[in-house]
Amino acid sequence: MSKYVLAIDQGTSSTKAILFDQTFSLKSIAQQEFEQFFPYPGWVEHNPEDLWNSVLATSRSVIKKSNVNSSNIVSIGITNQRETTIVWDKNTGKSIYPAIVW
Repeated sequence: MSKYVLAIDQGTSSTKAILFDQTFSLKSIAQQEFEQFFPYPGWVEHNPEDLWNSVLATSRSVIKKSNVNSSNIVSIGITNQRETTIVWDKNTGKSIYPAIVW
């Protein structure tokens, strides 16, 4: 059974997913941009659902393009924009305001 590593880079303007095989050779890559909102000068916000959906879409894309069974992914690494803040409602699991970026 081949083993794979999924790397996810959730950045300020897009999400990128990369799938590596067990020798860390690149198997597949996908990237998806998402909308940024500028409600006031110097403010940047994102729709939290857009962030989540872009992670799902790019991850699914690299798996499909590589024709890899997801059960063979043994590790997932993620890097993100550390300065972004999202507040969630603990009862609904939904965000209560757009993601505040910087």
